[in-house]
Amino acid sequence: MNTVVAKGPAITRDEKLEALVDRYQVSLLKVCFTFLHDRGLAEDAVQETFVKVYQSLDSFKGNSSEKTWVFRIAMNTCRDMLRSRWFRFVDRRVDLSQLPEQTAQLEDGDKEIMESVMALPIKLREVILLCTFEGMTTYEAADALGITQQAVSSRLKRAKEKLKKELIEKGCDLS
Repeated sequence: MNTVVAKGPAITRDEKLEALVDRYQVSLLKVCFTFLHDRGLAEDAVQETFVKVYQSLDSFKGNSSEKTWVFRIAMNTCRDMLRSRWFRFVDRRVDLSQLPEQTAQLEDGDKEIMESVMALPIKLREVILLCTFEGMTTYEAADALGITQQAVSSRLKRAKEKLKKELIEKGCDLS
């Protein structure tokens, strides 16, 4: 059986994957849902992400954080799904009741914020998700997205401006 090199005793690939699933499954489901606007597709994307992670465990060199690496695979998986031909025929209207359980029970103000985030263009939405909701630094988000840190900062600024404007128009209290 193959093992992954780690500090201390060696752990198996299966154990490493299990640890990654425990650590990132819920967060990945949220991110994939906001990309794909469909819980079933998001679950498929998360599952596909972990298949790809398992297949690539031996090639992970540690040039980025483990979290960044896993999220990059997930976002690329979602992009592949969005580009697929059949995806054009999927109803992509957002239904917040499909959100992962921990997110689905939002207060009214939070629901409006989440709806506004999900209405952002994908390039702005992904930086908001990674930096604000997942707590990644601009460096980590840049690595996960395969863009420059400056591009992340610029998109993050535009996304926040757009969200602020939309939420003010909706009458949300931003104080």
